[in-house]
Amino acid sequence: MPNPTQSDLHINAPLTQVSVAYIQESSDYIAHRIFPKLPVNHQTDVFWKYSKSDWRRRERNLKRAPATESKGGGWKMDTDTYRCDVYAFHKDIDDQTRANADSNFSIDSDATRFVTNQLMLGRDIDWCDTFFSTGIWDTEKTGVASSPSGDQFIQWSDDASDPIGDITSWALDFRQLTGKKPRILVLGAQVLVTLMNHPDILDRIKYTQKGVVTEDLLAELFGIPQVVTAYATWTDVDEELDARAQDADASYEFIADPKAAAFYYTPPSPSLQEPSAGYTFTWKGYQGKGNAEGITVDRFRLRRTKVDRVEAEVTYDMKVVSPDCGVFIADAVA
Repeated sequence: MPNPTQSDLHINAPLTQVSVAYIQESSDYIAHRIFPKLPVNHQTDVFWKYSKSDWRRRERNLKRAPATESKGGGWKMDTDTYRCDVYAFHKDIDDQTRANADSNFSIDSDATRFVTNQLMLGRDIDWCDTFFSTGIWDTEKTGVASSPSGDQFIQWSDDASDPIGDITSWALDFRQLTGKKPRILVLGAQVLVTLMNHPDILDRIKYTQKGVVTEDLLAELFGIPQVVTAYATWTDVDEELDARAQDADASYEFIADPKAAAFYYTPPSPSLQEPSAGYTFTWKGYQGKGNAEGITVDRFRLRRTKVDRVEAEVTYDMKVVSPDCGVFIADAVA
């Protein structure tokens, strides 16, 4: 297959806008919503990590005698690295299909949505593997059916459980440990459904205007500014099967564990001098003209096969930066 000429290779602004619109509408995906995106000029580099204890340590003997210098000090720093890999996916539109389509723009738009969806699906899977699982954060809580001990709690599917007390208590411990207030709570899909029907929560909101549990109401009850639910699903069906066989063979699962939850501290805007549970590094030096999510869409001609290729690309590296700035809640519901 011949390479396209250099003049064919460009970021297609209208199709990239379609990709932007699709991202904004596809709120089920969460990877681009949780941790700050930090644009970087180089694919790989070193970044600094500040010592937490130095910034919260009380210096002693600061009283200054006449004609003496002030007491001085500083902080220690460590380093970590990132590497933004490039992910890409394309859909070819052959001339015969295009000639038979009712609208050229619609077929390009559909292809754009398809390739964008693939990148977002993969990115959410990577996000869950990196940030939404056991063995990642310094603090983990585990729900049990009865007799909790240590870092265990009664699962919230039990009407006698206390989800508001649990989360607010853990958030207070979190502030003592980190000096920061959790800013975002991520719920598995089943956790949200359970909380929406929990008697304690229903009792708390029964005198509100609508008396309906929403993510915003949960945020107010828990004292965490933002609540996000992970709804996106996926299937691992064999692409080589025909359409009917694919649909018959497919089984669908939530990407994020539907019975888990987690909360994190993330800064309002990205800064390498600000602690954050994690960052998503995006390589703006490669995709300077991409959309806000780092996704670009190109359309170029493959003359030999008489097809137009719609191709989407995204670059990122998801990094846990401060393991103490996240709390994972396993088996929150039965």
